[in-house]
Amino acid sequence: MLPYGIVRYHGAPADLRDIPLGTVLHVRAFLPPDPKNSSVPVLPVNNKNIDANHYRGIGVFPAENHVLLLEDEPSRCLSEGLIWRLKEVALKNNEGFLLASRTPKHGDDSKATEEKMTFDAATRFWRGRECLRIEEVIAEGLWPADGKKSFAGQPILLGITWKPTPDGIFTRFHVSDIWLDDTSIERAARNQTEAHKAFIRSRWMPAWVDSVEYGKFGRATVTATLFGGMDPSLYADFQKDTQVIMNGAENTLKHTAGGYGPAHIASKGPLLQVAKASGEVPMGSSGIQIRFETDLIIEAIRPTRVVRVRPGTWPAVSLPREEILGDSNNPQDRFPTPAIFPKY
Repeated sequence: MLPYGIVRYHGAPADLRDIPLGTVLHVRAFLPPDPKNSSVPVLPVNNKNIDANHYRGIGVFPAENHVLLLEDEPSRCLSEGLIWRLKEVALKNNEGFLLASRTPKHGDDSKATEEKMTFDAATRFWRGRECLRIEEVIAEGLWPADGKKSFAGQPILLGITWKPTPDGIFTRFHVSDIWLDDTSIERAARNQTEAHKAFIRSRWMPAWVDSVEYGKFGRATVTATLFGGMDPSLYADFQKDTQVIMNGAENTLKHTAGGYGPAHIASKGPLLQVAKASGEVPMGSSGIQIRFETDLIIEAIRPTRVVRVRPGTWPAVSLPREEILGDSNNPQDRFPTPAIFPKY
């Protein structure tokens, strides 16, 4: 995952930790920029067209493994103006199959292909402010208790996961969630947005250092661009003449400077300028550039380096030790050996 990569879940900003294991994701990714120094496997350029074996299918090991965008199925549909249209369900003992096609929300759907997916008693149905179980959907007469029922292309959104499926098929999708109306997905997006806002305020906004103008006795003026994909209210907290705190970070976005927390060794100072770029902004960037002055510049803040920064109005909280790399940047901090365990 590139440090400025964007994650979206339920149509809202997210962190990787928000995505449940098994969730099917849509990816926009690139080849390793320098194969000689790549931190991830370098694969043949055409690897996404090669079948790994006779069961997995093609595309499971793409060479494009530097990720700029990760988004789940409802996020993709919301961003692309798509919808799933339900055609048929088949139930037995609260589980079964559904038949649906993904089409433009408004426009021609004649070329849409139907997808057969599984669901079970753990599948959640979202309607307005309700979360329904499949038994409740059956009790209301919306779905049959047993057998098949046809639908005239009912518009829905689907949460899709990987799960072992019957019939000897290895790559069939499973439905974890079904949103039945706009209100339900809007509420899901709002809940995820609030969770992500709280996360960023406690871990600080990631940014890219554009330039550093050094003064005397540790003074410096730092210009940095905030990463994109966040809720607008987070960017609105960066106001001219307010105090900010900036700390070094690795490309994984883990804080690096400080023995016991991000604020231990961090550069502090007033915001001199907050500027918004005009025109189209590349994905990964917010287009918002900040400039602040500090009387104690730290080693980790250098041009082209990734940093994290927070306005003084955000909460000052302590982070788990696992989220801090420390000053040494020793690989053992990231990949500890069995030597960390005590010997009895």
